[in-house]
Amino acid sequence: MADDSQPDGSTVQVLRDVANRLRIHSIRATCASSSGHPTSCCSAAEIMAVLFFHTMRYKRTDPEHPDNDRFILSKGHAAPILYAAWAELGTIGESDLLSLRKIHCDLEGHPTPRLSFVDVATGSLGQGLGAACGMAYTGKYFDKASYRVFCLMGDGESSEGSVWEALAFASHYSLDNLVAVFDVNRLGQSGVTPLEHCTDVYQNRCEAFGWNTYLVDGHDVGALCQAFWRAAQVKSKPTAIVAKTFKGRGIPNIENAEDWHGKPMPKERVDAIIKLIESQIQTDRNLMPKPPVEDSPPINVRNEKMTCLPDYVAGDRVATRKAYGLALAKLGHANDRVIVLAGDTKNSTFSEIFNEEHPERFIECFIAEQNMVSVALGCATRGRTIAFVSTFAAFLTRAFDQIRMGAISQTNINFIGSHCGVSAGEDGPSQMALEDLAMFRSIPNCTVFYPSDAVSTEYAVYMAANTKGMCFIRTSQPETAVIYTPQENFEIGQAKVIRQSVNDKVTVIGAGVTLHEALAAADSLSQQGISIRVIDPFTIKPLDAANIISNAKATGGQVITVEDHYREGGIGEAVCAAVSREPDILVHQLAVSEVPQCGKPTELLDKFGISARHIIAAVKNTLMN
Repeated sequence: MADDSQPDGSTVQVLRDVANRLRIHSIRATCASSSGHPTSCCSAAEIMAVLFFHTMRYKRTDPEHPDNDRFILSKGHAAPILYAAWAELGTIGESDLLSLRKIHCDLEGHPTPRLSFVDVATGSLGQGLGAACGMAYTGKYFDKASYRVFCLMGDGESSEGSVWEALAFASHYSLDNLVAVFDVNRLGQSGVTPLEHCTDVYQNRCEAFGWNTYLVDGHDVGALCQAFWRAAQVKSKPTAIVAKTFKGRGIPNIENAEDWHGKPMPKERVDAIIKLIESQIQTDRNLMPKPPVEDSPPINVRNEKMTCLPDYVAGDRVATRKAYGLALAKLGHANDRVIVLAGDTKNSTFSEIFNEEHPERFIECFIAEQNMVSVALGCATRGRTIAFVSTFAAFLTRAFDQIRMGAISQTNINFIGSHCGVSAGEDGPSQMALEDLAMFRSIPNCTVFYPSDAVSTEYAVYMAANTKGMCFIRTSQPETAVIYTPQENFEIGQAKVIRQSVNDKVTVIGAGVTLHEALAAADSLSQQGISIRVIDPFTIKPLDAANIISNAKATGGQVITVEDHYREGGIGEAVCAAVSREPDILVHQLAVSEVPQCGKPTELLDKFGISARHIIAAVKNTLMN
């Protein structure tokens, strides 16, 4: 181990030379694309050289190997130096670096998993450390493996609250296989950072959060080698390395100067800058990474099957949020890679059932939803877990950016949002999700489930576990009747026509609690000689457009949608989009149209226009007109 802690003079010189070659690659690449962040790359050159060519253990020919050490470039705008490292390793051709940011090239302005050596997309700052926490948690508690996780962060992004959520999480769970590196180069995008070069303040703050912390000169490769070695010896604490660096290091008149963020070097100066840096390179040697310890267990996270049918009888009254908790615990018995993350809401979302039966796979993230989503992203990387994130649907809105970045990361995470709509009742509008369908419908490759009873909820949970991409399952607080038999067949994108006759005059589409209101309205209207068709969409995205259109045409082109959600972006707008090319279909939308208030669920459904009474009125009004 002495070789790792105190490299000899020859190794130190090679690492210095590698750092300078990384600088040159970054300057050339950004100059060729006429855009990018070479100064941000230059401050991190020695850190990257030491990590990739001395400290980290991995197979350079197999970047996705489960036993490799993990690296996250949280300061994603420094992507060119990450690409430069892999070019030095031979994974990327040096000529490819000159296609940086071009449309035909996978070397984008910020890293994405289109590249095999990138686990999560970064660039929206403040999120990398949370994902690193998820990887480290998985390595320590699920894989019980030797791989370590390294996260390189910018000092500017440390103003983000999500960074401090992640610092608290890592300390709480004693993630001693995690190292965060703060690249403290003093300068942000538009000016100096709040703390500038006060590295002792970073140290004090990290230590206050329970981290083992070292201050280093971020351009001293020997000091960096020793700091990373010391971090590996620490038990029960994560380590922060606070590295004082200079933005634009090695570039005359630009090093440590303001107003150079995100600007390539002037073309007329590039040759001279590169020649100067090349003059400092004394060797043409390179160092190859040490191989990893291969001790990760083989796993299977695909093709989960129901071991037995749902145990419900038609007419039972069960809240879909409880059915979710029961289904998840059942799924946990079928696969020991199913994990659940919660935000201190397990007793309300019923994820506590999973916690009771599988406590070793339940991650309490406390009231830190942004970090919870990032941790889930890290847990799901390289297919190591089947991750379910569970909280009130309203609280997921504060993590929209993390969810958006999850889509860019091509992740498979399942979100369960409970207490949707005004039917959440007496807790009032702050707890009522009325924007969540719009949010998740806007996410690429996201499947949106809206089950209406306990049976369909259980099927949704199993389908989500087997679906590529993100999934969102919307659950409700009130108890509602079971309407499907356990043998019912459910498919993504296939709606259910649950009430119909040849005399139907209007098609009513509802989901969750409003489907039950639609059925109650149908019963009342039937007694008045008016027959309506009732459809349960099951998934709002993808929506069963063909089924909706054919049933709408069968009922004279008259459609009413009713939803416990704001009008914008919900079921009604999804249906309107689906039938937009059908000139003879008219859609009347019933939705919550204003900020609601406290009250009993039944009172609120009626007050805000989505109860059976309002459906009946809308049907009669449609028929009169």
